[in-house]
Amino acid sequence: MRDKLILGRMIPTGSPVHGLDPRAKIAAMLLFTAALVLSDGWPALALLAPCAAAVLAATKIPPRTYARALRPLRWLMLFVFLFQLLGGAGSGSAELPAAGGGAWEWTLGPVTLTAAAVSGALLAVCRMALLILFTSLLTFTTTPSMLSRGVEGLIKPLARRGTGAERFALMLRLALRFIPALLEEAQTILKAQAARGADYEEMNMRSKARLLLSLLVPVTVGAFRRAEELTTSLEARGYRIGAPRTAYRPLAWRGADTGFMLLFVLLPIGTLLLRLAA
Repeated sequence: MRDKLILGRMIPTGSPVHGLDPRAKIAAMLLFTAALVLSDGWPALALLAPCAAAVLAATKIPPRTYARALRPLRWLMLFVFLFQLLGGAGSGSAELPAAGGGAWEWTLGPVTLTAAAVSGALLAVCRMALLILFTSLLTFTTTPSMLSRGVEGLIKPLARRGTGAERFALMLRLALRFIPALLEEAQTILKAQAARGADYEEMNMRSKARLLLSLLVPVTVGAFRRAEELTTSLEARGYRIGAPRTAYRPLAWRGADTGFMLLFVLLPIGTLLLRLAA
């Protein structure tokens, strides 16, 4: 189970993107998300997709790894596609030209499909896929500890109290650490049930649903036990929120981080100009 979870795992390749400051990568992801929200047509997507592809290629991570990151959310993407398609949502700027040069419409009983609806559904799925890919890029190139430190560095100037950013960063760091621990515990329980004769391949959907319910209680109890042990460990080591401390690897902003940020600052501006010009 843990090996199948690719999203959220750091993949070291020694690329220039790996060496960037985590604050720059987090800010770039937020700017890219803003550009996706502002994009309302294919011209804007044609601007964002090549930039995202170039950054993905710069990480030196195989494309199949990014494809594996999309797999867990494929049913959600299918739902979004069908929802947009059957809802008939589609704007003029998002419409793809038909083969004959004009708009088309196809009716099957109570369902009516139009060129604008198909184009809008495809556009929504492409935007969602780009968002997932760029989010996976952030986690593939940044360790959980550096990611939490980057978040802390970004929100510290905005926090009213001095300990607010540190509390949030600690919560994020512990959450990222607990995910693989809980998956490992769930896998141990599944192996124990398989050793007692449970055959998952022959189970129907109802039996698999009952299996998930049987996993819920021991995994929840294990999570509380690990949380209690972690609290005791932090108290034994004298950890206090807001206490002065130094970092083993301090964050350092360099010229490459500034250039990376400037690239993504231009993306929302470009999509906004395209939206106003449409």
